[in-house]
Amino acid sequence: MARPAACLFDLDGLLLDTEPLHAEAWQRAASRFGRPLTPTELMALRGRRRLDCADAVLGWISGSGGPELSREELLAVRQPIAEALLVHAPPMPGAQALVERCRSLAVPMALATSSSRSAVDLKAGPHPWLGGIAVRVHGDDPELQRGKPAPDVFLLAAARLGVKPSHSWAFEDSPAGAAAALAAGCRVHVLPPAHLDREALERDYPGIQTFLSDLHQVVALLN
Repeated sequence: MARPAACLFDLDGLLLDTEPLHAEAWQRAASRFGRPLTPTELMALRGRRRLDCADAVLGWISGSGGPELSREELLAVRQPIAEALLVHAPPMPGAQALVERCRSLAVPMALATSSSRSAVDLKAGPHPWLGGIAVRVHGDDPELQRGKPAPDVFLLAAARLGVKPSHSWAFEDSPAGAAAALAAGCRVHVLPPAHLDREALERDYPGIQTFLSDLHQVVALLN
């Protein structure tokens, strides 16, 4: 198999095991306002930008008869919870080996994340190996017009590396992120949540052919 022109990586749930922590923070914040979130709703938040998630949660709270809140009021509760949790996020299995393998092979890399720059700095602080990915597109990047599931983040990441999206491998875990990478024209590798069965994968990740059990599989492909 030919090596990719570049590897475009999501961060949350792909390189770092943050998604259960994000879910806990949203759950605790929404519950504070009397509206616990369902597993389906938590899955829908996965991979999206913070403000897009906040808007969805606000709609669920108000739609069930809860208080009419602003983004600021919701995030004032959610952010301290998230920040306290996320600094403890461990790497996903094989993530560090994959990044280091790409570096050793001189395969260009970019981060294509919905997280803001400050959030990435917080989560990446304990993981110096993430410094090997110098090109980054954050969720609050001034050049980013639309968040996932729109393809913009992957198109911008590929452009900054000077490669064609169609010659790149994109790595995602969330349905929103997978849809974004697919729409950008990348070859998409998905590391889905372990609890999803085949029926759920087909429902939540339409058009995706390559599912991974861990990132060590990709290290082997690049050998």
